[in-house]
Amino acid sequence: MNDYLASLTTEGINPETAMIDEMSTEQMLALMNQEDAKVPAAVGAEIPQIARAVEALYRALSTGGRMFYIGAGTSGRLGVLDASECLPTFGVDPSLVQGYIAGGDSALRVPVEGCEDDGEEGRALIDRIGVTNKDAVIGISASGSAAFVIEALRRAGEVGAVTIGVVNNKDTKLEEAASICIAPVVGPEVIAGSTRLKAGTAQKLVLNMLTTSTMVKLGKTYNNLMVDLKASNKKLFDRSLRIIKTATGVDEATAEKYLQESSLDCKLAIMMIKSGLNAGEAKRVLTECGGNLKKAIRVCSKVI
Repeated sequence: MNDYLASLTTEGINPETAMIDEMSTEQMLALMNQEDAKVPAAVGAEIPQIARAVEALYRALSTGGRMFYIGAGTSGRLGVLDASECLPTFGVDPSLVQGYIAGGDSALRVPVEGCEDDGEEGRALIDRIGVTNKDAVIGISASGSAAFVIEALRRAGEVGAVTIGVVNNKDTKLEEAASICIAPVVGPEVIAGSTRLKAGTAQKLVLNMLTTSTMVKLGKTYNNLMVDLKASNKKLFDRSLRIIKTATGVDEATAEKYLQESSLDCKLAIMMIKSGLNAGEAKRVLTECGGNLKKAIRVCSKVI
């Protein structure tokens, strides 16, 4: 038996759920809910480390770098999910936030056994995707023992990238490979070792915080509005109109007029309304302000 793995909190047996197979359905669900309620506090305890990671990510992305999620199993799927959501939510280039899972994209649907133990492939992946010293790499592993993730982080560190670990145990092998480690410990799972449960939930909350906070700092929102979305379908067109109306106070007809004039660019439409500039001039000022809408509006106000 591997003593390291046996000592992990995520491998422990939860005494509260020992008789779960003899419970009624409602008792079982209530117990799961009770265990899930422990997750936010565990994440909250890691906010200082999460803040360090956000600051590092902001520095990397604001100076031409990218961020990469590297994981295996549930952890890998969560990384790919969070990366893929950054495009529709914040209008970023697909290359800015990328997610990779041990075993490749097929492992998103069907488990590819043994891939998480392939450390050499983790190192090769870092070289293959071209990680540089401008980038940040986030390794995700509930146990902190996945060689694929650990070696990917080590290789990323060797090329000078920022390395961040997200793990659900303390004092792990993954922590040794990361310059910043976020470790929300949620205790043994309802079903022993099933880290898609509390550990996975904690990871999802952490990843939400990392990308959302970084994107806010990069000016991808206006107040709490996702102004960088593109109105590429009916739902997003309607959402864009509501965002424009909320941000500017105009009526729906005016919001739609400017949205059309901006080629369905919600942020540009707001900038045009707020500044009185045409699409070309408004876009120029936004570009000069690094895409930060609030900053661009203030610049125009000073000029006026």
